[in-house]
Amino acid sequence: MSDDQVPQPRGSEQSISPLRPYLLTAGRAQPVDGTLEIEAQVLTSRLGAASQARLTFERREIVSLCRETKSVAEVAAMLGLHIGVARVLVADLAALGYVVLRRPAGAFTQDLGMIERVIRGLEAIR
Repeated sequence: MSDDQVPQPRGSEQSISPLRPYLLTAGRAQPVDGTLEIEAQVLTSRLGAASQARLTFERREIVSLCRETKSVAEVAAMLGLHIGVARVLVADLAALGYVVLRRPAGAFTQDLGMIERVIRGLEAIR
């Protein structure tokens, strides 16, 4: 068997169907809140904690993970989701009241040092 025929472990990027992200977001590429930043902080609300058992898979994982504050980018990295998919799911959960978002201040989002720290932090998670 050649290297290009080696089966990929379950959960690796190459084993994920391109159809899966489409299904997770019901075909949407943009979140209900198109301004949701990847550095926005996500925290599970009381409603989210109480409703967790009734949520579907990835939504339940996000609510569970965000019992401690995480950025949208961290949620994506920790759950192995594409950042666009994470933005759609987090925005949906926020619209339903299951999570609370803490948004960065306007000038803060232009801070290149902060952006570099977020990137380094995400790379460290891998």
